[in-house]
Amino acid sequence: MIRRTHPALRAWAWLVYAFLYLPIIVLVVFSFNDSRFGATWEGFTTKWYGVLFARADVREALAHTLEIALLSTLVSTLLGTLVGLGLWRYTLRFRTALTGLLVLPIVVPDVVMGVSLLMFYSFVRQGLERAGWTFDNGFWTVLLAHVTFQISYVALTVRSRLAGYGPELEEAARDLGASGWESFRRVVLPLAMPGVLAGALLAFTLSLDDFVVTYFTSGSGFSTLPVLIYTNVKRGVTPDINALSALLVLVTVVAIVAANALLRPRRDA
Repeated sequence: MIRRTHPALRAWAWLVYAFLYLPIIVLVVFSFNDSRFGATWEGFTTKWYGVLFARADVREALAHTLEIALLSTLVSTLLGTLVGLGLWRYTLRFRTALTGLLVLPIVVPDVVMGVSLLMFYSFVRQGLERAGWTFDNGFWTVLLAHVTFQISYVALTVRSRLAGYGPELEEAARDLGASGWESFRRVVLPLAMPGVLAGALLAFTLSLDDFVVTYFTSGSGFSTLPVLIYTNVKRGVTPDINALSALLVLVTVVAIVAANALLRPRRDA
């Protein structure tokens, strides 16, 4: 039985969608605007995408962004998958508390997490300076910060993927003569792989467009694409920055759609 939605609710839903997505659509459209400044449309052009990649600071920020995103995704996917498998397989005494700790980086505001990591790095730097060592905020501090919040997404995604399966599958494989490693490789890992890949895509997307945590944990002379966009927007919004933002939106949408497709249950499952 199909229940009809009230017209007022449908209208409200369309207004919400318009409020969320119209600014993004406008941004993408004006990345093809022939005008150098202002919000007036003066014709269609793709030259700003060429201007964008001709800038040395954009190329450098792009390299930093991809290096951080790829490396942090690799580390967080490995660690998060192990955590997710552990929470699924073993009946831990403090499972609820551990799950709450995993959820904490997701629900804590980014600004709080960024400030806390900044204070943590400052505390560590003071301790190292007493021993004659020091470090500056930059690549490694941003990398560690990204891994910190990425692990939670990967672990929870892997655990939710395996939530519908019990240990009976592994036990059946062992009864058929498979070793512990073989049962894991041939039974558990194929079942968990869609969750692992989806978690990796989510982690990559989160790292790619993160601004707040990166802004607090990166030092002078090191910037990613979101930080570069922020510093340029303070001097005025230009079409090349619109083009850069549009490309970030495109990559984010593709990664999220791919992650949702991997998590969608198959009909033959």
